[in-house]
Amino acid sequence: MVLGLGGDAGQLGQLLALQALAWLVWSLPAGLLVDRWPRRRVLALAGCKAAAGLGLALAGLQTSAVWLLGLGSFLGAMGTALFVLAATAVVPALVGAEARPRANARLELARALVTLAAPVAVGALAARGALPLAYALGLAGALLAVGCALRLPVAAPPPATGGHPLALLRDGAAFLLRHPLLRAIGLCALFWNMGFFAMLTAFVPFALGPLGLQAGQIGLAQAGLGAGLLAGAALAPWCLARFGNPPVLLQGPALSALAPALLLAAPAGTAGLALAMLAQFLLGFGPMLWLVCQLSIRQALVPQALLGRVGATLQLANYGVRPFGALAAGWLSARLGPAAGIGFAGLCFGASFLVIGLARPRRSEAARVEGG
Repeated sequence: MVLGLGGDAGQLGQLLALQALAWLVWSLPAGLLVDRWPRRRVLALAGCKAAAGLGLALAGLQTSAVWLLGLGSFLGAMGTALFVLAATAVVPALVGAEARPRANARLELARALVTLAAPVAVGALAARGALPLAYALGLAGALLAVGCALRLPVAAPPPATGGHPLALLRDGAAFLLRHPLLRAIGLCALFWNMGFFAMLTAFVPFALGPLGLQAGQIGLAQAGLGAGLLAGAALAPWCLARFGNPPVLLQGPALSALAPALLLAAPAGTAGLALAMLAQFLLGFGPMLWLVCQLSIRQALVPQALLGRVGATLQLANYGVRPFGALAAGWLSARLGPAAGIGFAGLCFGASFLVIGLARPRRSEAARVEGG
């Protein structure tokens, strides 16, 4: 869309940077808001922000104003960041402990479906010259989300949180750092996010080079990631019920660490394509199971009044380390070849496995996790 408005690659990069910046600057205030307001109102506000962002983007398209598109992207990303935190915090008020894994899995499945389908739909509409329709449909969807949020049962608001905002945010970070299991989950997520963005950076050069894949084959291999996300979200409740939390927490980073190993061992040609698809599938499947599991654990261990701030601390940290993973993999790939970037991703995934594997939660915490 930026290129269609006469923009260049630099402006496209600025647009993507604005979206990432919104998550960084807004996560902590959003977490504080989640812990201070009734959460269905926060969900409605998130939908309003997304709708406003889409409206500005549509106006930018109609008037050929790239700055409006940038502002809309920033505002829309703020809405998404707020929604993610509020949705995680509202689940314990709507369903019992035993039903939380299924509820979290359904939320993540819906997000994965939309994330995978939206680019395809937008591309198809753009090819037919109907790009404004894509934004209009997105705007309608955001307004529908506002209506759905307002129809949620009225729950008691979170306990009043007085005091200076910085002190309140510090309380959320301190709670996260005090609990061995939550601290391990946070560190695991940091290493994993760094590794994932390293993989994103190095995968295409590696596929074009050592694997010898064509552009269409690379797209096919990357589709394995989407398939893994959907399969992970669909199977998460069964896996958690069958195996319990500890094995699922371990398999997420374990399967992720296996993905770079498969790529580095893959030969060129058809076999390489198959292993690349499998590697991408594992990167979607394992971490999706892990995500549903750790959301349920946070909802069991974190008091209702702190869910927003604890989630915001994790969200800020995860988004903050992503550029470092991408930059490190890019630097290594440029100097030593793309295989070095893939290897760096594997080291990050291995570190995430080690952190969660060495976690030793207190017995009382383990009982609360298993029992909700």
